[in-house]
Amino acid sequence: MRRKNEYDYWILFTVLVLLAMGTIMVFSASSYSAQFYQNNKYHYLFRQLLWSALGVISMFIFSKLDYHRIAAASPILIIISTVMLTLVIIPGIGYVSNDARRWFNLGFTTFQPSEFTKIAMILFLSFSLSKNSERLKSFTKGLLPYLLIIGLTDALLYFEPHMSAVILITLVSVIILFCAGAKIGHFLAIGIPGIIGGWLLILKMEYRVDRILAFSDPFKYAQDEGFQVVNSLYAIASGNLFGRGLGRSLQKNLYLPEPHNDFIFAILCEELGFIGAMTVILLFMLLIWRGIKAAMNASDMLGSLIAAGITSLVALEAIINIAVVTSTIPTTGMPLPFFSYGGTSTIFLLTSMGILLNVSKGSSAPELRLVTNGQKKPSLIR
Repeated sequence: MRRKNEYDYWILFTVLVLLAMGTIMVFSASSYSAQFYQNNKYHYLFRQLLWSALGVISMFIFSKLDYHRIAAASPILIIISTVMLTLVIIPGIGYVSNDARRWFNLGFTTFQPSEFTKIAMILFLSFSLSKNSERLKSFTKGLLPYLLIIGLTDALLYFEPHMSAVILITLVSVIILFCAGAKIGHFLAIGIPGIIGGWLLILKMEYRVDRILAFSDPFKYAQDEGFQVVNSLYAIASGNLFGRGLGRSLQKNLYLPEPHNDFIFAILCEELGFIGAMTVILLFMLLIWRGIKAAMNASDMLGSLIAAGITSLVALEAIINIAVVTSTIPTTGMPLPFFSYGGTSTIFLLTSMGILLNVSKGSSAPELRLVTNGQKKPSLIR
């Protein structure tokens, strides 16, 4: 039995294994394009190793810091987040890439404020709701103020535009609100108008409509919007049971654009096959399970909500990314946690894992516990 004030080592082990596999896959998926465009096949590997090292350091630092103190700073963090999201959409300040203004150009690298926003929102909602969850019984005085904060964040992300972040932050926020005691009826009342509004926003932009059409028949649009998905499916299909072998992907040879980013899972399937893909999926399932257990075993409501938020963040990113790569849902720019190349996302993801590890130290009891309004109540689950 794990003693109190010890990490959940299953979380730590799974994170490190996923990170190691992800770094290897970044090198394998990027080596050809890095050699072609950068004249150095190790270009992305060296950068990813640096971000991973900094992220691991951050993870261990935050695993030692009391999550109560971290969460207490969340009102300031959400203000900083709002300021950065406002600044990044201003021409001349935000850096533009692929028709999106989502980054600050720091010279030596770029910084994506939406990654900071994910953690800031989780901490802010968890901190505030752990003190005021009773207010959620009222829609106007309880739920509505939180919806306005989430809506403001979503609006700023929409103008970047960064729809995948809008979807992700909204879903994670709803999960936290639900775990804190928000009424299902309130969500149903706002859900239908929200879905209609979201659909209208999709129809407003031609490239989003094109993605929906490409999803309906990717091979019909194989030379346009369906290009990435078609080549992703070719990669997955050619992997068979055991794959072509590590480093032997054909689709990464400039067929699949930026294979080390959002579509890295397709290269993994091609090189490691069904066995490799299922191994990664099972590791994600293990991490999600231990995250849920950390949430239920947390010593207070704050820890429970933080763990639920961070776990749902990783779960949703993994599920949506794999669904996109396998053409289960329309294409959206969702990274695969621990695998997709990216400095900001890697560092903040590992920082959130440090906070989750800190929460996991809250209880050594073998039984699961339900958390309500800051008080632990033993459940019947043993």
